[in-house]
Amino acid sequence: MTVNSASARYEGFGKDGKGHLWTKRGALDGEPYGFASRFEDGPGTNPEELIAAAHAACFTMALSFALARAGHSHGQLDTRADVTLERDGDGFQVTKSALTLTATIPGIAAEEFASLAADAEATCPISKLLNCKITLTHSLSD
Repeated sequence: MTVNSASARYEGFGKDGKGHLWTKRGALDGEPYGFASRFEDGPGTNPEELIAAAHAACFTMALSFALARAGHSHGQLDTRADVTLERDGDGFQVTKSALTLTATIPGIAAEEFASLAADAEATCPISKLLNCKITLTHSLSD
Protein backbone atom coordinates (compact mmCIF):
# COMPACT_ATOMS: atom_id res chain seq x y z
CA MET A 1 0.00 0.00 0.00
CA THR A 2 1.22 3.48 -0.88
CA VAL A 3 -0.04 6.58 0.90
CA ASN A 4 0.56 10.02 -0.55
CA SER A 5 -0.59 13.25 0.97
CA ALA A 6 -1.25 16.89 0.31
CA SER A 7 -2.59 19.68 2.45
CA ALA A 8 -4.50 22.88 1.87
CA ARG A 9 -4.86 26.10 3.85
CA TYR A 10 -7.55 28.70 3.15
CA GLU A 11 -7.29 32.09 4.87
CA GLY A 12 -10.41 34.22 4.80
CA PHE A 13 -13.69 32.95 3.47
CA GLY A 14 -15.67 32.83 0.24
CA LYS A 15 -14.54 34.83 -2.77
CA ASP A 16 -12.16 36.91 -0.65
CA GLY A 17 -10.31 33.91 0.78
CA LYS A 18 -6.91 32.83 -0.45
CA GLY A 19 -5.64 29.28 -0.40
CA HIS A 20 -2.30 27.49 -0.72
CA LEU A 21 -1.42 23.85 -1.32
CA TRP A 22 1.46 21.65 -0.21
CA THR A 23 2.35 18.14 -1.35
CA LYS A 24 4.35 15.40 0.33
CA ARG A 25 7.15 15.60 -2.24
CA GLY A 26 7.10 19.41 -2.51
CA ALA A 27 5.91 19.79 -6.11
CA LEU A 28 3.13 22.21 -5.16
CA ASP A 29 4.56 23.80 -2.06
CA GLY A 30 2.81 27.11 -1.54
CA GLU A 31 0.86 26.91 -4.83
CA PRO A 32 -2.02 29.42 -4.61
CA TYR A 33 -5.65 28.59 -5.27
CA GLY A 34 -8.94 30.33 -4.68
CA PHE A 35 -12.14 31.59 -6.27
CA ALA A 36 -10.32 33.55 -8.99
CA SER A 37 -8.24 30.56 -10.12
CA ARG A 38 -11.27 28.27 -10.04
CA PHE A 39 -14.03 30.33 -11.62
CA GLU A 40 -12.17 33.20 -13.31
CA ASP A 41 -8.79 33.54 -15.00
CA GLY A 42 -6.86 34.31 -11.82
CA PRO A 43 -3.38 32.99 -11.07
CA GLY A 44 -2.86 29.68 -9.32
CA THR A 45 -4.50 26.30 -9.66
CA ASN A 46 -7.81 24.73 -8.69
CA PRO A 47 -9.08 21.29 -7.64
CA GLU A 48 -10.41 20.34 -11.08
CA GLU A 49 -7.10 21.23 -12.75
CA LEU A 50 -5.29 19.04 -10.22
CA ILE A 51 -7.74 16.18 -10.90
CA ALA A 52 -7.10 16.62 -14.65
CA ALA A 53 -3.33 16.48 -14.10
CA ALA A 54 -3.66 13.39 -11.92
CA HIS A 55 -5.92 11.64 -14.42
CA ALA A 56 -3.68 12.43 -17.41
CA ALA A 57 -0.56 11.31 -15.55
CA CYS A 58 -2.10 8.12 -14.16
CA PHE A 59 -3.58 7.00 -17.48
CA THR A 60 -0.40 7.80 -19.39
CA MET A 61 1.71 5.82 -16.92
CA ALA A 62 -0.74 2.88 -17.04
CA LEU A 63 -0.54 2.84 -20.85
CA SER A 64 3.25 3.13 -20.76
CA PHE A 65 3.50 0.03 -18.59
CA ALA A 66 1.00 -1.85 -20.78
CA LEU A 67 3.05 -1.00 -23.87
CA ALA A 68 6.25 -2.18 -22.16
CA ARG A 69 4.57 -5.48 -21.18
CA ALA A 70 3.51 -5.89 -24.82
CA GLY A 71 7.15 -5.56 -25.94
CA HIS A 72 7.27 -1.93 -27.06
CA SER A 73 10.41 -0.17 -25.87
CA HIS A 74 10.17 3.42 -27.06
CA GLY A 75 7.80 6.09 -28.27
CA GLN A 76 5.92 9.05 -26.92
CA LEU A 77 2.53 9.47 -25.23
CA ASP A 78 0.86 12.86 -24.86
CA THR A 79 -2.39 12.92 -22.89
CA ARG A 80 -4.69 15.83 -22.14
CA ALA A 81 -7.47 15.51 -19.57
CA ASP A 82 -10.39 17.93 -19.59
CA VAL A 83 -12.37 17.78 -16.35
CA THR A 84 -15.88 19.25 -16.45
CA LEU A 85 -17.32 20.96 -13.37
CA GLU A 86 -21.06 21.65 -13.51
CA ARG A 87 -23.57 23.22 -11.18
CA ASP A 88 -25.45 20.60 -9.15
CA GLY A 89 -28.27 22.15 -7.11
CA ASP A 90 -26.67 24.52 -4.62
CA GLY A 91 -23.18 23.16 -5.32
CA PHE A 92 -21.06 21.71 -8.07
CA GLN A 93 -20.13 18.26 -9.35
CA VAL A 94 -17.34 16.89 -11.54
CA THR A 95 -19.35 15.23 -14.29
CA LYS A 96 -16.78 14.19 -16.87
CA SER A 97 -13.11 13.62 -17.53
CA ALA A 98 -12.22 13.45 -21.21
CA LEU A 99 -8.81 12.02 -22.10
CA THR A 100 -7.26 12.91 -25.44
CA LEU A 101 -4.21 10.82 -26.30
CA THR A 102 -1.72 11.32 -29.11
CA ALA A 103 0.93 8.66 -29.42
CA THR A 104 3.97 7.87 -31.49
CA ILE A 105 4.86 4.19 -31.13
CA PRO A 106 6.97 2.65 -33.88
CA GLY A 107 5.78 -0.74 -35.11
CA ILE A 108 2.43 -0.95 -33.31
CA ALA A 109 -0.75 -1.93 -35.12
CA ALA A 110 -3.72 0.40 -34.72
CA GLU A 111 -5.88 -2.40 -33.25
CA GLU A 112 -3.27 -3.29 -30.60
CA PHE A 113 -2.85 0.37 -29.72
CA ALA A 114 -6.60 0.90 -29.34
CA SER A 115 -6.94 -2.21 -27.17
CA LEU A 116 -4.03 -1.27 -24.89
CA ALA A 117 -5.32 2.29 -24.54
CA ALA A 118 -8.83 1.11 -23.62
CA ASP A 119 -7.42 -1.35 -21.07
CA ALA A 120 -5.19 1.35 -19.55
CA GLU A 121 -8.19 3.67 -19.18
CA ALA A 122 -10.18 0.91 -17.49
CA THR A 123 -7.39 -0.04 -15.08
CA CYS A 124 -6.02 3.44 -14.27
CA PRO A 125 -6.55 3.99 -10.50
CA ILE A 126 -7.65 7.61 -11.05
CA SER A 127 -10.18 6.53 -13.71
CA LYS A 128 -11.54 4.06 -11.17
CA LEU A 129 -11.69 6.75 -8.46
CA LEU A 130 -13.65 9.26 -10.54
CA ASN A 131 -17.37 8.66 -10.31
CA CYS A 132 -18.15 10.37 -13.59
CA LYS A 133 -18.26 9.74 -17.31
CA ILE A 134 -14.81 9.09 -18.75
CA THR A 135 -14.21 9.24 -22.47
CA LEU A 136 -11.01 8.36 -24.31
CA THR A 137 -10.11 9.71 -27.74
CA HIS A 138 -6.83 8.58 -29.24
CA SER A 139 -4.74 8.94 -32.34
CA LEU A 140 -1.58 7.20 -33.46
CA SER A 141 1.18 8.60 -35.62
CA ASP A 142 4.28 6.95 -37.06
